[in-house]
Amino acid sequence: MHGLFRWSSKWWPGLVPLVVFWAIAAWTSTSPLETDLAARSAAALKDTVLDKRRIEVFGRDLTLAADAFSEDGRRSAVASVAAVPGVRLVNDETQLVPEASPFVWSAERDVVRVTLGGSAPLPSTKSRLLDVARADLDGVEVVDRMNLSRGAPPRFDDAALLLIDQIGRLKDGKITISGTTVSLAGMARDIGGREAIAAALKNLPEGFSVAANAVAAPPYVFQAYKDPVAVTLTLTGYVPDNNVHAAIAAAAARKFFSEKVVDNLKTSVGAPAGFANAVVPALGVLSRLSTGTLVVSDREVKLSGDAFYDAAAAQIRADMAKDFPGGFQVKADISLKPAAAPVDPTVCQQLFSDLLAKGKIRFESNRAAIDPDSAGLLDRLIETALRCPTANIEIAGHTDAVGEDAVNQVLSEKRAQAVLDHLVKAGLPADRFTAIGYGSAQPVASNETDEGKAQNRRIDFLVR
Repeated sequence: MHGLFRWSSKWWPGLVPLVVFWAIAAWTSTSPLETDLAARSAAALKDTVLDKRRIEVFGRDLTLAADAFSEDGRRSAVASVAAVPGVRLVNDETQLVPEASPFVWSAERDVVRVTLGGSAPLPSTKSRLLDVARADLDGVEVVDRMNLSRGAPPRFDDAALLLIDQIGRLKDGKITISGTTVSLAGMARDIGGREAIAAALKNLPEGFSVAANAVAAPPYVFQAYKDPVAVTLTLTGYVPDNNVHAAIAAAAARKFFSEKVVDNLKTSVGAPAGFANAVVPALGVLSRLSTGTLVVSDREVKLSGDAFYDAAAAQIRADMAKDFPGGFQVKADISLKPAAAPVDPTVCQQLFSDLLAKGKIRFESNRAAIDPDSAGLLDRLIETALRCPTANIEIAGHTDAVGEDAVNQVLSEKRAQAVLDHLVKAGLPADRFTAIGYGSAQPVASNETDEGKAQNRRIDFLVR
């Protein structure tokens, strides 16, 4: 017995290296197997759409954890791994991603960034939406706040991509898909942006509808600035179409007899109803100011500047509200130009001649009614008459040679008298002026051409 114990004591230490050698052999033979199974299992899942995928291998047993986007996709992924040669057992830890009901997605824009939020149905959809947003909004930060969820309606991707195009048209605002309804709110970036968004929404995929479109348009602004130093009238802002553009430019050319018209207008949709009917009379008022600014913003008309004399300022303030279409608000800030120094009769005559060389007092055809387009020129003539208070002035009416002499004579007299009456109404003393008609007796050009006839139809101011 004693000898047996001594034999055992000598034998068991020899087992230790055998166990170590066995463990090393087992490890060196198992580790490559596990690595190979993991790689082949991953390859088997390469065409399977999963999120948060994790594969662990112990021996020939495999644990698969992942979020799947459908029950079929989940079962297919487990079956694909189980079919990998060498896999003995699959521990299924897969689950479905949460379902969103309703399925909500949004794109929100502020001053510096666009944030995509809510739910996306697949990782590929999420990546595509981010890529398109960054491409369309070049230079704008795009923030991803999207979660992955099930429950997206059919053709969600098409709807979201179309709406990302619209976020670029917003200065700020938010676009939301909830189920199959779309809601929009915010401010369009440019004139016409609201209309462009509304047009694009007509192309939403079948099944989608617009629940609310509260996108506002920026103010539709038209501006005109009269600069007496540069002798220019500068037009900026927007007009609704080429026909209105042409009409406004033509009205400006008639009303501003000496200024060069600088036309920087652009055509855009979004003008309020009655836009042209508000702009044209407003330009007429501006023509009566020495210097001034006109701003038509949506349905608000603002005029500011200096009138040439007291009565003109009072008349402009009293008449402005009468000449504009209903629905427009008119605000006038009319001050008075400092009175110019008096001049002697010779200088006065030169001033009259210079003004009438640049523009003509216009009348309605074959009548003595003064055309409103001549209001600016008449105010300049009145200002000049005020500068020579001691001079007597003849207002001479002339016609072309078309028609009977007697008729032309009467028409010339009536037109001269209409101008005199206008000056008296402005506050000038009637006894300083004489209205005389000369008919067609004193032409300054040939009556054989339309251009010559137009030159002969005129009013002259003669200092006596």
